[in-house]
Amino acid sequence: MTAPTTEASTGGRDRVSAFWSLSRAMLLGMKRDRTATFFLLLFPLVFLVFFGAVTNGSGSPHAKVAQVGAVKLFDSIQGEERKGLEKVLTITRTDDEAGTLEKVRKGEYDALIKQGPDGTVELRYTAADQVRSGALNGILDSVVQSANQKATGQKPAYVLQAEQVEDKALKPIQYLTPGLLGWAVATGAVFGAALTLVGWRKSKVLRRLRLAPVSAGTVVSSRILVSLLTAFLQTAVFVVVATSFFGLKLTGNWWLILPLVACATLAFMSIGLLAGSVAKTEEAANGISQIIVLPMSFLSGSFFPMDNAPGWLQSVSKVMPLHYLVDASRSVLTRGGGLMEALPTMGGLLLFAAVLTGIAWKLFKWEDD
Repeated sequence: MTAPTTEASTGGRDRVSAFWSLSRAMLLGMKRDRTATFFLLLFPLVFLVFFGAVTNGSGSPHAKVAQVGAVKLFDSIQGEERKGLEKVLTITRTDDEAGTLEKVRKGEYDALIKQGPDGTVELRYTAADQVRSGALNGILDSVVQSANQKATGQKPAYVLQAEQVEDKALKPIQYLTPGLLGWAVATGAVFGAALTLVGWRKSKVLRRLRLAPVSAGTVVSSRILVSLLTAFLQTAVFVVVATSFFGLKLTGNWWLILPLVACATLAFMSIGLLAGSVAKTEEAANGISQIIVLPMSFLSGSFFPMDNAPGWLQSVSKVMPLHYLVDASRSVLTRGGGLMEALPTMGGLLLFAAVLTGIAWKLFKWEDD
């Protein structure tokens, strides 16, 4: 009666041994392949460093305004009010209206301001940068209203008291880090699964594994372990660099990024498995993965917000799993979100992974035809 138990125990040890041997072989293969290591770990980090350096210390849009001649509205502002105005506007005096207007058209100045013969303040601006032009109109409208109130001696009936809900030191890196991390995890999981599957098929590794006493589950689980370790390493590197060099401020539940990344890795691996099951060459697998990952990266809000995009484009964005990963990552990393914000996304990503893995399983081939 002890023989079956002994055989089962031996079989279990063999499966565990095969699992760790395959995982170790995959990790050593990644270590030797410096190109793969660069694109999985360092290439996404380059984007974080670049965007972090470009946006570091950025705040409200600062506009360059050319003042033609005397403008009583501006000239009368002195002292602390003048210093406050110069924090958002760089005012350059000139008498050449025609030449200055041409410079506004070329983008050398954001606007031209002058005073008409009847005292009207005239503003000529470029709308090439809509954020900057909108901010400029708001600033000047505020200055005019303040001057009118002083002229009439009347206090405003209502006063708006505005206060930012986040930390006043909030920087663009708070937005960029979760988005770029999501993109890095998606890229690594999709390309890693697709290229590995096709490469193993072309080199007959899958055929040898099929003939060996190793189950398909052992092979897949070892690949999952390697992908998870890679994703966690990406996460650690991103968080350390962003907090140490660019001032990223983590919220209390930031650790929820780890289960989010784990679920996302499984979801994006399923995309890679599907691409690898369909593709016959590594070039084809790379092309299919690019077609999937690139649009998803730009439409998910990884690099810039989709709030001002057309409605149909926002609808397309909401079909993509990366959209939900990026939103949930921003919530738990920088916006104080908790488990209730992360759980729906984790569940959705796991469901997505199960469906696509099932489709990939149906299309999977051990060998080329």
